[in-house]
Amino acid sequence: MQAASPPDWRQLRHLSLRIQLNAVRMVSIQGFGYFGQALSAAEIFAVLYGAGVLRPGHDRFVLSPGHYAVVLFAAAAELGLIDREEMASYGLDGALLEAISTERTPMVDLTCGSLGQGLSGGIGLALAARLAGDGRNTYAFLSDGEMEEGQVWEAAMFASHHGLDNLTVLIDANDSQVDGPVTFVTTIEPLADKWRAFGWEVFDLDGHDLQALHQAMTAPRRNRPRVLICRTQILARIKALPPSTDAHFVKLDPAMTAAIEAELEAQLA
Repeated sequence: MQAASPPDWRQLRHLSLRIQLNAVRMVSIQGFGYFGQALSAAEIFAVLYGAGVLRPGHDRFVLSPGHYAVVLFAAAAELGLIDREEMASYGLDGALLEAISTERTPMVDLTCGSLGQGLSGGIGLALAARLAGDGRNTYAFLSDGEMEEGQVWEAAMFASHHGLDNLTVLIDANDSQVDGPVTFVTTIEPLADKWRAFGWEVFDLDGHDLQALHQAMTAPRRNRPRVLICRTQILARIKALPPSTDAHFVKLDPAMTAAIEAELEAQLA
């Protein structure tokens, strides 16, 4: 069998930048929102969807932290998976694209209210796919703050015990949660060692490195579930954002929005 051609890295880099541009424009509608999450996870979603790793309509996707919906919408609109015009009403009453995902959110098979529940649901989808023999993979996106929840580790133990090699967990390890840095709230490290101890195949990598992300997501399966610990920066080195910015819930005025757009567009040139 001929090996698949490598992705166009320049195209994927541009996709990640357009995801961030879409996100800042959506968040600017109300002047506040979860922009930092789009900055830290843009490359993850660019590879997952833009490089053909996840097969929409076939594979399953779980968005455990619902406030990350903005980056999913930004990627989906750029790739033609949802109507771009829907972005104009993001976060408004009655909008299809809600600021925090719900059961009516497009592009997800499962999303959660309380954090820490997504992996359990993803395991159910992966186990169902195995029993059905339908060849579907399940991708569960989690945040590092969720590692403080005991349910995550119970689910990790179950998935390993059952050898769910059609399950991939993607963790945005950006050291940010609503109460401050994760390292300040609760010590969760060493994450990689913990997941290995639970029997998972572990990739501990730079979450802004497109090639490293793609290599980990497409590595041969080894009869056990896989987790990518994606080390990211919540503000992704955006110079227009001052260091004092509340990265978890960013406030944007028109001048700040314009400066961020100009910075991102310059990188697309």
